Amino acid sequence: MASSQPGGQDSAGATVYKQGRPAWYDATGEVKTGAFVIGIAGGSASGKTTVAKRIIDEINVPWVALLSQDSFYKVLNEEEIKAAHNNDFDFDAPDAIDMELLCETIKKLKEGERVKVPVYDFTTHSRSDKSEWMYGASVVVFEGLFALCEPVRDLLDLKVFVDEADDTRLARRLERDIAERGREMEGCLKQYSRFVKPSFEKYIKPTMRDANVIVPHGSDNVIAMSLLIEHVRKQLSDRGQGIRKNISKDTVTGVPPAKLNIMPETNQIRGIHTIIRNRDTDREDFVFYSERLMRLLMEFANGFLPHAPVEVETACGRVFAGQRLSKPVVGVSILRSGLAMESSLRSVHRGARLGKILIQTNPASGEPELHYCKLPDVQNHAIIVMEPTIATGAAAMMAIRVLLDHGAKQEDIIVTCLVAANIGVHALANAFPNVRLIVSAIDEELSESYEVLPGLGNFGSRYFGAEGKKSPKAAVPV
Repeated sequence: MASSQPGGQDSAGATVYKQGRPAWYDATGEVKTGAFVIGIAGGSASGKTTVAKRIIDEINVPWVALLSQDSFYKVLNEEEIKAAHNNDFDFDAPDAIDMELLCETIKKLKEGERVKVPVYDFTTHSRSDKSEWMYGASVVVFEGLFALCEPVRDLLDLKVFVDEADDTRLARRLERDIAERGREMEGCLKQYSRFVKPSFEKYIKPTMRDANVIVPHGSDNVIAMSLLIEHVRKQLSDRGQGIRKNISKDTVTGVPPAKLNIMPETNQIRGIHTIIRNRDTDREDFVFYSERLMRLLMEFANGFLPHAPVEVETACGRVFAGQRLSKPVVGVSILRSGLAMESSLRSVHRGARLGKILIQTNPASGEPELHYCKLPDVQNHAIIVMEPTIATGAAAMMAIRVLLDHGAKQEDIIVTCLVAANIGVHALANAFPNVRLIVSAIDEELSESYEVLPGLGNFGSRYFGAEGKKSPKAAVPV
């Protein structure tokens, strides 16, 4: 099985997830049980990375984060770089690793937060300008020389030591350093005898006694690898995974959530709803009246954005005590239906920056999955999330969770929606009580296939003219 880590970035710099990132929070909006963290230690060139990748390929979990100690080498100063070029710097001592940053990174991954992982350049002995973003995971696999040393050891759920003969490790190290890091044979041997071997004996080999599993000869040991992988599977099974798709009807009370605001139902609003809910309305009218309603919704939502008092001089030379937005506005559309609301947002907030999040439901698990994320800076901004219909609330919940992981605050987020199901409204309120929800109408029911009833049908298909062309991954509305 391939890891479902981010597949990289597109040309615009957005994070693209190859297989989708499952929800890492429960139905209350809290992070699920902390990730299962596997630490894999061993001597230099013992095969730690190969064992780590083999575990990822074999275990059947939807999301795995592979973390390498190599990313956390400290940046060297000029004197240390000179020593390193002369093979006089000890990269095999714990002091060479930024342990504080490493532990902080593992803790955040374990808690479901996103982290920026540095990229270390071994030719310049510095960190690259580029870095990699990671989200929390069901499983975190960390491999490195000091994976079983304190303080990292205390963060691990399973400790693995890869044991390999000294001569085999030396041969592999020479091949790697000469071919991949451009070093000379003489310098490699000098470094090995002066630093690598003594460090192994002093720091690394003693951690073998703390290992839960010892893998002699690395991934070539078929029996040991099989036992290790089965042990991981059992541990994961015992811990349990999964998320409730939505709040059940039994948990929904008749009391509306405190942060829910429904547009007053004037004859105009009721008339527009009559048109867009009518199955016989053609696409041209559906688009026209949907956009009218979305514009009105954005105007209504604007009244709940943070404002501050300000005085201005009028054209008549008098002072007027007015109001002005106190925070810049960011709009975030939940693809693809949310795209339809962007022009309405821009008509109200001309300078608003836009972000996009693609969330689809996995038909096998019933869970929402994050596939694409491109966001501007959302810290200290007023954020308007755009989603035309809300059924269970699962997609909106994931979008909110992503925004929180990017530094947003609940009280700065407004979710705008044309039609929402009662269950979805209460699910959002239960998970994120300080997020405001602005809707033009609330419907009471969901069908067995999680369609809002009476609803207005598949909004995206009707708006973009693609009815009957549903993606298998989007078979269950969220």
